[in-house]
Amino acid sequence: MAEQQAQLDLSNLEAPEGSRKKRVRVGRGIGSGLGKTAGRGGKGQTARQGKGRPPGFEGGQIPLYRRLPKFGFNNPTRKSYKVVNLNDLDSRFKDGDAVTPEKLVETGLVRTAGLIKILGNGKITKKLSVKAHKFSKSAIQKINQAGGSVEEIKS
Repeated sequence: MAEQQAQLDLSNLEAPEGSRKKRVRVGRGIGSGLGKTAGRGGKGQTARQGKGRPPGFEGGQIPLYRRLPKFGFNNPTRKSYKVVNLNDLDSRFKDGDAVTPEKLVETGLVRTAGLIKILGNGKITKKLSVKAHKFSKSAIQKINQAGGSVEEIKS
């Protein structure tokens, strides 16, 4: 004789035992266990609301980020080029196509159209007219040998 299970529906739904805890109410008298200082310890900075200490604060000791020396230099006028190799151009473009920074974004060779440099890694077998901001000497030579043209965009 197996016990019959009650059909589960909206009228007899209950949360599992222990899944719903009551919120701890601090500062509600000595008997609660979290009265008086409400679990914050004694007096002082950490007992106050907001605990106003900046990140990296070490109790007044000179913090680590100030003890270590500064080094390096970030050049604010630095130009960074996105590089594309000739073998990538050969695989993604058809013979006679015009390669521009916008087309390179469309084909997925670069994520955003910025300053682009074409490097001479790989072989190129197609006649392409390539427009970019910079070219390596070997890239210019290989594109011209394949019958294509090179145009440098002023940046």
